[in-house]
Amino acid sequence: MSVGVLAVLVSWGVITGVDLVSFLQAMVARPLVAATVAGAILGDPGAGVLLGMVLELFALEVLPVGGARYPDYGPAATAASVVAAGGGAEALGLGVVVGLAVAHIGEWTVVVLRRRNTRRVREAAAGLDAGDLHTIQRVQLAGIARDAVRALALTLGGIGLALAARRWPPVEGRAALLLLAVLVGIALATAAMNARRLAPGRTGFAWLAVGLSGGIAWLVLR
Repeated sequence: MSVGVLAVLVSWGVITGVDLVSFLQAMVARPLVAATVAGAILGDPGAGVLLGMVLELFALEVLPVGGARYPDYGPAATAASVVAAGGGAEALGLGVVVGLAVAHIGEWTVVVLRRRNTRRVREAAAGLDAGDLHTIQRVQLAGIARDAVRALALTLGGIGLALAARRWPPVEGRAALLLLAVLVGIALATAAMNARRLAPGRTGFAWLAVGLSGGIAWLVLR
């Protein structure tokens, strides 16, 4: 990986990290988007799409609202693409494992960031209560900057883990394909359970069935 490609990849990881909550919120933090773009940066968008699809199934249970704790899949999918790109189907399972690990480390970093932001808000409470524009801007921009640093560290750490996984893959050949099959099965089960939870009652289940039928029909007829 060249220095230029690495710089672009890290920049993309930071963008996906801050997009989750702090800035933009343009849905580029979704693993399907993050991994697809990361795969394109690495020259293998197809691997990025496949990796993103599997991680997206896991991420469907995440509702980043209020004080909920949730994994950070944007930088994780970006880092995991380093494992999957150019490695074929055998590398996808390992890429998913790396992505899930980094995403849950990202969950911890989000909690740490929230605590620091809370302390800064309390320290600036007088100016905020008075409606001082300078104080409001300073607190908000500082929060975004801290989130960007968090996303940068998470992306760099994730890429480091991905490069280590590429150099020493614990599974290969048939074992790698079996790992991928197991992970896809778990992802599908997770997505199905959460889809059912989000569509309660007979009406919700009926619309869920319509959506599934439409998707299967499109795959068969295309």
